[in-house]
Amino acid sequence: MDNFTRAYIACLLWQATDNNGEPLDMYDDDDISPEDIATIQQDCADFQESNADLLEQAGTDEQNGHDFCLTRNGHGAGFWDRGYGPVGEELSEACKPYGMLDCCLGDDEKIYIHN
Repeated sequence: MDNFTRAYIACLLWQATDNNGEPLDMYDDDDISPEDIATIQQDCADFQESNADLLEQAGTDEQNGHDFCLTRNGHGAGFWDRGYGPVGEELSEACKPYGMLDCCLGDDEKIYIHN
């Protein structure tokens, strides 16, 4: 798994909570269902491939993975507010087709991702 995807997953778990409002950041990619890990990896690979030129003008792989997660999920931070100017705006627009994702903790203690 590349650094972009690892940072994306860390951010996804950081911003998510369980049914009791407890953060899911104590979990990691091993705790996410295999099907959802595959989807995350595909989304991250597709976004990186489709936006390679823009990402080279933005942050590190880790920062870009974090920003992909924040921006696609409509948080108050992300590509658009990093001071990247038009590059940040284009990357923000590129996130929209991916839609928002949320996490939930299953009874089996696995994390599942859903829209």
